Amino acid sequence: MVLALGGLVVSSPLLFLAAVLIRATSPGPVLFRQKRVGLFGKLFELIKLRSMRIGNEGTQVTAKGDIRVTQVGRLLRKSKLDELPELWNVARGELSLVGPRPEVPKYVNLEDPLWQRVLEARPGITDPVTLKLRNEEELLATCEGDPEIFYLKTLQPYKLFGYVQYLRKRNWRSDVNVILRTVSAVIFASKAPPPGAEEIVRVVKEYLPR
Repeated sequence: MVLALGGLVVSSPLLFLAAVLIRATSPGPVLFRQKRVGLFGKLFELIKLRSMRIGNEGTQVTAKGDIRVTQVGRLLRKSKLDELPELWNVARGELSLVGPRPEVPKYVNLEDPLWQRVLEARPGITDPVTLKLRNEEELLATCEGDPEIFYLKTLQPYKLFGYVQYLRKRNWRSDVNVILRTVSAVIFASKAPPPGAEEIVRVVKEYLPR
């Protein structure tokens, strides 16, 4: 909580600038609020900077080039600045700094053993899987067929498998390492190539047979 509140104070100039740009370029609220599934399946309201136009409908999966995303929103998403308000969720105890990313209720299957294991941990702002999948929007834009189906049938199982693998060996040192890697990834472009769709499909077929 102390780190989260400190982060909000330090980042307040960026948040103010982002708020001004959002209000100046797109009608609607500055903040985006959405129900997510948290610890033990409890719902909470995630807070982010709004990166989409208001009144948009459709899939809750966002691919690169999605026309619902504003110009300022593209910059916020690319820089990850849209996620800074989530520090308030951390201060409230709904998120951790490090943990599996919280999902929308529509895409959570509480009867799935993988989901049951993942929801035993408090969700977080960042994690090793999120760092590895920094090109998620690009992946969804290049996949064959419906991006939402690809997400549910392939990308989400890949994420869940990665979350479980991390949670099995997680400790405070690994969490600190993830935080440092996240800061580095935001400031400096990572040289490590992210996984492609072919690799993700292979992992899902090999380790998560249906």
